[in-house]
Amino acid sequence: MRDLFRFLFRQRNNLLFLALMALSLVLLINGNMHQRAQAISSSNAVIGRIYALRHEVTEFADLRDVNRQLATALAAERNRQFSRPILADSAHLATDSTRHQAYRFITAQVINSTVHKERNYITLGSGTLAGIHPDMGVIGINGLVGIVREASPHYALVTSVLGNEFRTSVQLKRTGHFGLLAWDTGDPATASMTDVANHVPVSVGDTVVTRGNDGIFPPGIRVGTVVAVSDDPSSNFHDIKVHLGEDLTRTAYVHVVTDLFKAERDTLQAKASKP
Repeated sequence: MRDLFRFLFRQRNNLLFLALMALSLVLLINGNMHQRAQAISSSNAVIGRIYALRHEVTEFADLRDVNRQLATALAAERNRQFSRPILADSAHLATDSTRHQAYRFITAQVINSTVHKERNYITLGSGTLAGIHPDMGVIGINGLVGIVREASPHYALVTSVLGNEFRTSVQLKRTGHFGLLAWDTGDPATASMTDVANHVPVSVGDTVVTRGNDGIFPPGIRVGTVVAVSDDPSSNFHDIKVHLGEDLTRTAYVHVVTDLFKAERDTLQAKASKP
């Protein structure tokens, strides 16, 4: 307290000057209508700017929750979209609206990722406790993301589409011809579609989607758009460059896909392969 009084005593001249200036401003504003209007206008502008800044900060802080809500809503819509109707008999669909859910989509947050290495990985903030396990497909709002490689109770490690070991079956939506998606461009925005024969008509702008025959990704999920097609005379296949629909440099939330009929299908195929 003694130090405070000493400080105030040392600054008495400055404090007196500030007090007299404040008093002068009050008298000026109160005694002059024009000055009063100017002061009110300026104060309103300052207060308005403060409120706007507070709104922007609050809006930014709420953006994560908004993104999560949107991702959850999209997962619910995808769950509805990838449901198959129950058959009443071998020839006719059931007359009611009962449907089997073919795929389940789990919303997860991306907490870490790489995009410029030869093998890129993504870490999710959800794991086995949320129902996420290895070999599940991972998709974003606009396209493919990768495949779950490892999972712990609270986290999952995803092999990104941007990896030299990543391969998945895709097809041209317009013609139905299929091939493999591979990342050999070194560019996080593009990949290659391989094994498409030269006789297949491919045009810039064609949409590439998942084929859905691997039990990992549902059919028809958007992969990207063809941006370049070239032919090597020594090869029987097109060189197709695809611009990926999902921007993996900024993905925040993803959907992890479970094929609910995979175990049944795998069991049946295993019996068929026995001698």
